[in-house]
Amino acid sequence: MGLDAFDGLKMGLDLLWSLLTASPLLTIGILVLIVSSLLVEWISNILRDRKLKKSGILQVDKMSGREFEQYLHIMLKDKYDVRLTPATGDFGADLILKAKDKKIIVQAKRYKKNVGVKAVQEIAAAKNYYNADECWVITNSFFTKQAKTLANSNQVRLIDRKQLIHWMLVKSKGA
Repeated sequence: MGLDAFDGLKMGLDLLWSLLTASPLLTIGILVLIVSSLLVEWISNILRDRKLKKSGILQVDKMSGREFEQYLHIMLKDKYDVRLTPATGDFGADLILKAKDKKIIVQAKRYKKNVGVKAVQEIAAAKNYYNADECWVITNSFFTKQAKTLANSNQVRLIDRKQLIHWMLVKSKGA
């Protein structure tokens, strides 16, 4: 007669429990290791957030795409409930903002060149998938004329370098 998955799990937990109760020092050591790991992760997240929060436009220009998304997360979390989407398989949205009865999806584009229509197409297509009320594209650069035209016809808000710097200045004055 074979063991089913539940019996195997129960045996594993029983073995773990007997090891932990047989050696209190081992139990304490494991707990210290777990707590210290969580503490190190928590502290490193705080330090990363502080560094990102202090970033100016020149630091933003040097960020990776994911760092820019994390920067926007920190920048917008005072005004919105902000959630980062997974790095891949995000269906065109990098951040989801919620405020009262409004849901906004954001595509973040940290570019050296101007942002074109592709970014507008992606966020406009993602609007229905996320059941969003608004969709935005935020960049550290500027937008092409075609991107502006398409955004206008699809009710996509474009936040360019000038607006982003304005947000940074307002944020730094309030900090």
